[in-house]
Amino acid sequence: MLQVKNIEKYYGSKNNVTRALDRVSFDVDAGEFIAIMGASGSGKTTLLNCISTIDTVSAGDILLDGESIAALSEGELARFRRERLGFVFQDFNLLDTLTIEENIGLALALNHADPSTVQRQVADVAQKLGISDILPKFPYQVSGGQKQRAACARAMVAGQSLLLCDEPTGALDSKASKNLLEIMTKMNRDMGATILMVTHDAYSASYAGRVLFLKDGRIFNELLRGERDRPVFYHEILDVLAALGGDVSDVI
Repeated sequence: MLQVKNIEKYYGSKNNVTRALDRVSFDVDAGEFIAIMGASGSGKTTLLNCISTIDTVSAGDILLDGESIAALSEGELARFRRERLGFVFQDFNLLDTLTIEENIGLALALNHADPSTVQRQVADVAQKLGISDILPKFPYQVSGGQKQRAACARAMVAGQSLLLCDEPTGALDSKASKNLLEIMTKMNRDMGATILMVTHDAYSASYAGRVLFLKDGRIFNELLRGERDRPVFYHEILDVLAALGGDVSDVI
């Protein structure tokens, strides 16, 4: 589904150039759940921003279903984001003046979908994520965990190909974080969602099927979970983080 090919990203100019990404390459198959980890400044958020088209690469290419993102015009990029990518952010990014139902259906409405279609698809995804009862409420009336479930529903309601998550549990307490990760696992397993999640948290990463570790803008290592239990995988992730060097508390 996704091919990241030798991408590089530079910031600055002339004598003050910072290389945030250094020839990063990897593939993502449809239906995978991948976590991206690394210390602050390792390039993980820059990588997600380039994949999401929030930022552009300095060199290399990114392809989704064989289509080069770099070749798209501004208008095509806007449509690409609406129709192909789903976003889940740490701070939810829900609109306070819209109900939960309206927030979830926003992408469909922007694509001029029939109102009955919007209502049906929103009800369907809300039922799957266990938030049907909060659809009439406004974001300020629900908990952080419910807001993040609504953000997941919004990211999936239009049938987007790829779900991009930037520290999705960062603003949640431990109980809400666990609930959200179980929901994301359900989305991946039962709804076929392909998920790419940036996280600093080893516990969150242990829910993924594969973990990529970045260091100084390059892929340092990767782990495949396979048939191992999640607690075993969690401790293997901690071992790799320790091998990254420095203070492990920077990345867990």
